[in-house]
Formats: sequence, structure tokens, C-alpha cells
Amino acid sequence: MFKLLLRLTLLKTLSLAVLFIPLAQTAELDLNTWGTLLKEAVTDGDVDYTLWQNNPKFNLLVEQIANVDSSQMDRREKLVFYINAYNILAARGILDGSSPRSLLSRYVYFKRDSYLVAGDRITLHELEHKIIRPMQEPRIHFAIVCASRSCPILQSEAYTSQDLDQQLTMAASGFINDPERNQFNALDRRADLSSLFQWFEDDFVAAAGSLQAYLAPMVDNAEVADLLKRDAFEIHFRKYDWRLNGTL
Repeated sequence: MFKLLLRLTLLKTLSLAVLFIPLAQTAELDLNTWGTLLKEAVTDGDVDYTLWQNNPKFNLLVEQIANVDSSQMDRREKLVFYINAYNILAARGILDGSSPRSLLSRYVYFKRDSYLVAGDRITLHELEHKIIRPMQEPRIHFAIVCASRSCPILQSEAYTSQDLDQQLTMAASGFINDPERNQFNALDRRADLSSLFQWFEDDFVAAAGSLQAYLAPMVDNAEVADLLKRDAFEIHFRKYDWRLNGTL
């Protein structure tokens, strides 16, 4: 009888222990759902945020980001997770009423609002500068989107491990060759570039030796590419448009 009671007590104790095991860092980010939500809400980079407002599927993605265990991921898997996580949480901030439109609101949006990411509470600024940028992939600057018109466009598909390299290259090429963001005047040898290239110039220089050398293989115009290879342009940076990249 005593042995039976002891066994029942042990089973009860183990059951209670299982109940109190933390749920954090067990889930995966459902990229199929994120891809579907992107296809439904994003048209050529214009985002209909109303479709994600009070959307249980979107809210579940935010919960998954909080619980993912990234410790066993390789570099590619981490890039995929954190790029998608950044874009989801940037949208979450907009849905929660934050905005990068003014100087003060940018501070709140990027540096005060915080989210659970893989078990750690961090801001968008920390996610970008302490986690994503140290992975030394400069193309991420064309993939993470801060919900503003001058930002790279939010793609209509999720980033995936299988297609990551192609997706990053396409995002970079699309941004660099977009005349609304960057203009190259070969005759005057003047380039008017997005401020993004000013803010993160160190990343591009580290990858290619100079900003112009980084841009050269990605521009569509052969004459411009040749001039960039020789650092022949005088660079100017354009004012950033922080207005919302869609509707809410």
C-alpha cells in the first residue's frame, strides 16, 4: 500500500512539473501563413494594414516569434527567422498605434516599443543592430521594412531558407534600380541615393570596398555600372519619406 501511495505521489509531482515547464522557445514561425497574409494585404509594396488588424492569424505569428528557439538555427535559418520577425513586428507596431513618421514617434517606434523575440524582450532597433546586422549580410537592408514609403517595399511573399539568396538579391536589385529611391546621372556623374546608403554605408563598404563598388554589379544600366566601378559618381543622399507605406 505504501509503495502504491508513493508511486501515485511521484506521478502527481511529475504531472505538475510538466504543467509548469515554460512554453517559451518551442514553437516555429509559420511562414506559410505569413506568406498568405502578405499576398492578401500587399500590392507592389503598398500594405493594407486593416487586413491584419485584429486578425487571429497575424496575432498567432507574433506569439510564435516570442516562442521560437533560435539557438540551434544555422546562419541561413536565423536570417530567415529574424528578417520575417522584423517585418511582422514592424507591422505590429503600426497596428498598435505607433509610427515612425515624426522624430519623437520614431524614437518610440524603434527604441521604446519592445517585443518578445525568441524569449528575449527587445526593440526593433536592437533586433536590427544587435542581431541581424552582425550576421554580415548587407542585403538585409533591402529586406527588413520599417513601414515607411522610402523604405524598401514589403515583398508579397515570406523569406524562406530555400529561396533566401535569390529573394535577397531581387530585393536589393529592385530597390537600387527604383528611380523613386535612387537616380544615377551618368552625364553629370551625380548619384542621388536613398539615405539608407548613408546610414548603413559601413556595411556596404565592408562587403565591397566602397559604396559605389557595392552598387555596381546590381544596377541595370551598363554605363552607370562602369562608372560606379571606378567610384566616379558624386554622391548625394535624398530626404527620407517616413509616411506610412500603406493604409490603416
